[in-house]
Amino acid sequence: MALDIDRYARTESPLQRWDPRVKIFSMGLLILAIALLKTIPMALAALVLALAILGVSALPRHFLLHGLSFVLVFLAPFFLIMPFSYPGDAAFSLLGLPFAWEGLRLATLIFLKALAIVMVTFAVFGSSRFDISMLALQRLKCPKVVVQMLLFTYRYTFVFLDEMRRMHTSMRARGFVAHADMKTLRIYGHFIGTLLVRSFERTERVYKAMLSKGYQGELRLLVAFRSEADDYVKAGVVILLAVIMMYSDLNGALSPAEEGWY
Repeated sequence: MALDIDRYARTESPLQRWDPRVKIFSMGLLILAIALLKTIPMALAALVLALAILGVSALPRHFLLHGLSFVLVFLAPFFLIMPFSYPGDAAFSLLGLPFAWEGLRLATLIFLKALAIVMVTFAVFGSSRFDISMLALQRLKCPKVVVQMLLFTYRYTFVFLDEMRRMHTSMRARGFVAHADMKTLRIYGHFIGTLLVRSFERTERVYKAMLSKGYQGELRLLVAFRSEADDYVKAGVVILLAVIMMYSDLNGALSPAEEGWY
């Protein structure tokens, strides 16, 4: 199942009613603050805040779990790699490999921050149509090239996947059955090559069609953004929370028993 992040963008919530420009700007500052955190307690607090934001977004739980499952699969190996590869004094050896508590601390810190950032990102882009979010980025003076790359990459990823599914269905209809042999590898090699050629040809057709309709490298939608007082109140709350987290992270007092871990 494809992860179309704006599938539930019409779900009524305070985030859905938030001006996308103000939402992206304030949430972007929050994401930056989370990325700069250096202590596990504040990273854990950021994760709790991200969970609260997801709750406010009213996005379906199964949709969030489906998206976060990919992130967890990517982040899990950090706990297997970093404790055994961290340069420095090892606390002990496990199966002949040096184990460092500092490596485990860094893996935990990365895991908590990355998960919190992904959750906030889900809330931001899941509560607005993706094309409107891209237009909001453009209005925030984000480089047009970056906006266009994000928009087209997102849009044509699904086209690419649909083409791949159709080709695979066609192969199976002709009796193809995958085996662990060279013949199967050659068939898959031809499959990938054909898929890339078709994608390139589609790219040229789409680009020529866009030029014929007046495309000049800028996203144009008949959308009028309008900010209200509530939008700025929400932004103020989010920015205040980001500042509090950064301040606590830099100046929070740690008990002697915790200094060795944090």
